[in-house]
Amino acid sequence: MIKVRKGQSPAPVSRAEFGTRFRAAFADPAFRAEDASIARLEEIAWQAHTEYRKSPFTQKAGPGYANPDYDLSSEWLATKQRIDAAQRRWADPASPSRVLLVCGSARNDGSCPGEMSKTFRLLEIARDTLAQADLQTDVLDLSLLVSEYGRTIHPCKGCVSTAMPLCNWPCSCYPNHALNQTNDWMAEIYERWAAAHAVIIVTPVYWYQSPGPLKLMIDRLVCADGGNPDPTSTSGKNPDKAKALEMAGWDYPQHLAGRVYGLIVHGDVAGIEESRRALSDWLDWMGFIDAGAQARLDRYIGYYAPYATSHESLDRDEAVQEETRNVARAVAKAVDELRAGRLQAVQPRLPRPRPK
Repeated sequence: MIKVRKGQSPAPVSRAEFGTRFRAAFADPAFRAEDASIARLEEIAWQAHTEYRKSPFTQKAGPGYANPDYDLSSEWLATKQRIDAAQRRWADPASPSRVLLVCGSARNDGSCPGEMSKTFRLLEIARDTLAQADLQTDVLDLSLLVSEYGRTIHPCKGCVSTAMPLCNWPCSCYPNHALNQTNDWMAEIYERWAAAHAVIIVTPVYWYQSPGPLKLMIDRLVCADGGNPDPTSTSGKNPDKAKALEMAGWDYPQHLAGRVYGLIVHGDVAGIEESRRALSDWLDWMGFIDAGAQARLDRYIGYYAPYATSHESLDRDEAVQEETRNVARAVAKAVDELRAGRLQAVQPRLPRPRPK
C-alpha cells in the first residue's frame, strides 16, 4: 500500500474570518438596505462550508460507470454529456470543419487597459482567412476573464500528482459550492475544445511566459491528457483508490488527440521563441498535430518601440499580418487533410514506452 502523505492542509477558517470574506462581495453601500438578508445568506453559506457540501445536486452515475449506484455531481454529469456530444460531432464526417481560435491576451478595451489587444487583431486576421476557406470558427477570448462579470477559471489543484486516475475528465474539482468555487468557465471551454478539428492559439508574451488567463486554461486541460472519465472508479476523490488504480496499470487516455494546431506568439522585447516552443511542446504532448512550420509563428511587433505606438507598429508590419494569414491557411489545409484521412496516415502510430 502506497502511503498518502498528509500535513499541508490549512486550519479551518474561523467563523469571523468567513464572515469578513463573505461580506466583501457586498461592500457597496447600495447593499446596506439588505444587511439582514445578507446575514441570513451568510449563515446558510457557513453551514454549507462547515458541512462541506461540495456538490449539493447529485444523481446516480447510471450505466457505463464502474459503480452505477455512486452519487455523482449532476453538474459534472451534465458537462460530461456535453463533451461526449461534442466529441461525436467532431468524429462525424458529415459535420462542418471547425477551428477554435483562442485569444490568450488579458487585454481588451472593455476593462482597465482602455484599448483592444494586438492579439485580438491578429486573431481577427486569422478568422477572416479561415472564413474564406469555408471553415467554421469559434472565438474563445480569454480576456473576458477580466472584463465580464462572473467569468472565472479556477486554478488546477494538481490532483494528477497524487495519482493520474484522481484527475477526472472533465475536471470534477469544480464547482465546489462549499468553498464558493463556482461559475467555472472551464465546463464550457472543455466542450469547445472537444468540438474543434483544429485550435489556433494567438497570444502575447507576459514576462517571458504565457498570460495568466491562458496559463489557467492550459493547467486545467491536464485532465484531457490521461484523465479518468469515470470518477466512480475512485469513489470520487479517494487518493488510496486512485493510487491503487494507477499502479494496477493506467493507459493515460488522450481525450483530445488527433486535432490540428497552429500558434501565433508575439512580443515586443523578448521571450517569443521560448513561449512558442513551450506551447508547441504542450500541444504535441497531448497528441495534437502541428500544421507545419508556417503554422508555428513567433514575431516581435514594435521591437523596443514605445508601448503607446504598438498598434501603429502592427499597422505598418504587413509582413506579420500576411504571416498570420499563412498560419490560418496552413491550419485550413491540414484540417482538410485530417478529415480526408490523409494526415493520420503520415503520423507513425508508435507505442509510448513511457506513456505518462
